[in-house]
Order: sequence, then C-alpha cells, then structure tokens
Amino acid sequence: MRGSDVVVLAYDGRDGVDRAVHLVFSPAPAALSGERAAFEFRLGPGGERQLAVTIAPREGARAAHEARQADPRTPPEVLTRWLRRSESRWLDESATIRGSNPLFERVLERALLDLGILRSSLCGDHYFAAGIPWFSTLFGRDSATVALQTLPYGAGMAGQTLRLLAEHQATATDEYRDAEPGKILHELRRGELANVAAIPQSPAYYGAVDATMLFLVLLARYVRWSGDLALARELRRHAEAALAWMAGRADSDGDGYLDYRGRYANGLVNQGWKDSGNAVVNADGSLAEPPIALCEVQAYAYRAWREAAWLLRRLGDEAAARPLDERAGALRDRFERDFWDEALGCYVLALQEGGRPAAVATSNTGQVLWGGIASPERAARVARRLMADDMFSGWGVRTLSSGARAYNPVSYHLGSVWPHDNALIAAGLRRYGHDAEALQIFDAVFDAATRFRNYRLPELYCGQPRDDSPEQPVTYPVACSPQAWAAGAIPHMLWSLLGLDPDATARRLRVRRPVLPSWLSWIEVEGLRVADARVDLRFERTGDGQVDVKTAVREGRLEIDRVDGI
Repeated sequence: MRGSDVVVLAYDGRDGVDRAVHLVFSPAPAALSGERAAFEFRLGPGGERQLAVTIAPREGARAAHEARQADPRTPPEVLTRWLRRSESRWLDESATIRGSNPLFERVLERALLDLGILRSSLCGDHYFAAGIPWFSTLFGRDSATVALQTLPYGAGMAGQTLRLLAEHQATATDEYRDAEPGKILHELRRGELANVAAIPQSPAYYGAVDATMLFLVLLARYVRWSGDLALARELRRHAEAALAWMAGRADSDGDGYLDYRGRYANGLVNQGWKDSGNAVVNADGSLAEPPIALCEVQAYAYRAWREAAWLLRRLGDEAAARPLDERAGALRDRFERDFWDEALGCYVLALQEGGRPAAVATSNTGQVLWGGIASPERAARVARRLMADDMFSGWGVRTLSSGARAYNPVSYHLGSVWPHDNALIAAGLRRYGHDAEALQIFDAVFDAATRFRNYRLPELYCGQPRDDSPEQPVTYPVACSPQAWAAGAIPHMLWSLLGLDPDATARRLRVRRPVLPSWLSWIEVEGLRVADARVDLRFERTGDGQVDVKTAVREGRLEIDRVDGI
C-alpha cells in the first residue's frame, strides 16, 4: 500500500503474526512505488535541503491496518530531542565526573551517552543491550559485564539486570537450546525465527560457559555498591541454582575444571567470550579439541565462589559460605599446577581433551588476573608478558600474540584488540598492584577512542602495531558501534584507576592506591552513591607524583578510608 508520501510494506509471518513497516517521506517524493522513491530538488550554489525518512515498524494481527491509521510524521528534530533526553536520563542518574583535560571529559561523556542509547527494557526492567546492529538484545555475558563496568555510575541498572537474568535462568535440560538447570542465558531473541523455533534462541539460548559465574559476581558486587540485601534474598534460590550448576554439570568430564563440550548441532562451538568458531587454537594453529576448559573461565569461577561466600556471610549463613571458599581454594591449587606454562611466561589459553594445553599466549591470561586466582608471583610474570611487543599493539592488548601461528590482526578473536577485554585486564593488573601497566593500557585505549569518529569506541579494532597505523587503529569492518561493553571500557578503567572499593553493607568506601594518567592532573567525582549515601571526591596529583584525595559526604552516612597497600 502506498500514498503520496507513505509506503507500507506488509508481511504475513510463518508464526501467524502479521508485520508491517511504515515508511513516511518528508517532503513527499515526486514519484513513489513499493520499490523506489524519487525526489526532485532545485538547489542554488551552496544550497541544501533536508530529506527525512521515518520508519515505523508494526507487529500483530492488525499491523498493516495500524500502519495505515498511524501518523508517524514526527519532525526529525523532535525525534532527535527525544533520543537526546533518553540518552541523558542515564547521565542524570549517574555520578558526575570532571577532569583537568577537556578531551577526557568528551570521551567519557560519549561513552556514557552510548550506554544511554543501549539502555533497553524488558518486562519492566532495564538492561544494556549488547550492541548495534547485531546484538540489540539481552545477553547474559555482555549485559552482566556492562552492569559490572558501570556500578559506580548508578547501581540501579545492575539490580534490574540481575532480575532479568534470574527470570530467564534455565530450569530444565534442553539440548537444542543448550539449557541445563541453573545456567544463565547466553542470548534472548524475539521474532519469527524464534517463535517457530528455527533457531536455538527461541527465545533463550544458553550456550555460554561463563555467564552463570558473571551473574554471581554481579550479584555480590551490586550488594557491595548498593547494600541491597533484600534483592540478594529475593534471588538467593537463583544464586544457589547457579552454584549447583557450577559444582556439577559445568564440569562435563569430571577433571575439576569448568568446560564446554564444543560439539553442538545448532549452537556455538566455542562458548567463552571468544565465541567464534576458530577462536581457541593450539600453538601449531590447529583448533583445540573439546571439552575445552578456558583459563579465564576458571578465574571467573574462583571469583564467583569467593564473591558468593562473601554475600552469604552478609546474609548470616556462614555454614553455606565456608564450602565455597574451600572449593575456590582447591581450584586455585589445581589451576596453578595445570595452567601455567613456564616457556610462555603466562597461563595457557585452555586445557582441551585429555588435559592437553592449548599453549598460546592470549589476552585471556590477563583476564585471569581480574578473577584473582593467580599467585602474586605469576601475576607479575603475566603483567610483563602482556606488555611485550607481541601482545601489546600500542592501541591495547591483542587477543592473540602476533608470534602465534594463527595470528591475524584483522580476525575477530585471533589478534584484534577489544576495549572491554583491556578494561578487565587493567582491573586485574590493578588488583595485583601493577599500576604502571594498567595506566599504559588505559592510555592506549583512551588514545584509540580519541581517534575514532565522535570518540566512540567500537566493539573491537584490528591489532596491527601502532607504528604501522599511527593515526588511528585499523577499523574492523563489521564491528558493532555503539557496543555496550566497549562503551563501558573507559568508565570501567577509570574507577579501577581511582581504586574505588565499597562495602555498602558496612557503610564504608575504601580508596585503594589511586593513580592518574600523566595527562590528567585532577579528577572530581560528584554524587557517587554507596548505599543511600552520596559522596564527592577530588583526586589531584601532588608535586611528588602521588595522588591526594579529598572527600566530602553530601548526604547519608559513609566512612571513607584510603588504603595504600594491595
């Protein structure tokens, strides 16, 4: 159906749902059909005209009728103002951050505005959609990670994300969707293919080995920032189901490590964050043989057990907490024995079938530090390894060493640079006291952000050495942009460098060894919320290179301590 300025494209779905898209052109075209709109303009020298196309999708039994009756002729400037208000709501709810470098403020604002763009709702709760255009939906791994990245900027999103993830937690075994009781979903999809179960995302698909542990970490860290033990009690049965899955079916071969089987008729072959089919390789470039136990997944499990034990103690259940600490300690002992490679100078990427190592240097070894499972001595070795020329491109840490047989700087996971990966690595380095290396990564990713259009960090960029591409990183051609955990990378690294470590249940904020990059002499954080208290902080570099911290509690009760040790 078409009119002088409107076309309706209608479709009868296999799932019995009628769908239509209503295209409105302003000004009206000179000629219009279902395939083509033609416009005639006469422009003088330097003249310009604005052409707007409004796209209004409709779904349901009356989709085409509603499209005909609707009037989506909203002026473009009104839509722009609405979008800006939607983005700004996220900023209005977060702490305000200013710094001595105006470019820093613009990069940080862009990141927070992108998070506002990706702020989505489902069943009345909000979450961060993973990315545009490919992943505009709820992802277990991505949404949990972004909620962790942004906790200091407003913990409310994390609480709502936790409810959504719990609501979609698997309760039964379903091989097609790779569901097992207790698992947190990988991905949620709506639409025709999902409705007719033509894809395993119908609607929820569970092919992620790590989302369940990230759910547990997020729950504990949310309580550390918010003090919301009521939500922890509400979700306790979901946490217990997640812990039961970790202790049972997550270890498919009984070797004591959490793994994935890797042989799925319909789902993902690789089920860690590097989930492309060729992401997990051996030194000779061949693919690792499942079952595959990734190094960072063991670190996630270690941290999940430790965080869950802390939370259970806050809920007054020491008896339930103690076995989790014991399980974490036993995993740490095995991990140090089986995953370290002296020749590589870091942890191997994974153990595969028969306990054989995938002995290549990857960024995964840096995420091990974020989990906290590494010994201090080996963490120091990892820090040096990550900053070697084959791992550090100058724009960030590569996913795979440039010296590896399978290295390709233009691949998705075999040599590219991912901002969120670098943010987790930087946080891990800070955890072990390697502040100089963390600052080096922050500088590199920040510099990359300043070179991209609108200061927007994409999902990933290519891993060529910075000397070969001094103007900006080489763009990965089909990266999501904006992408949620890329947008969260700079905000995450910032609060890691500032050393913000809350325990809202004790009304305490520790500031651990704050550091600032050389190009920032001061940062002010206004309205940081811990529990129901709000605090202002100013971080300023002193003449001897140290960072002085001034604090003021503007409302509520909060004790603030500076901690200079690890």
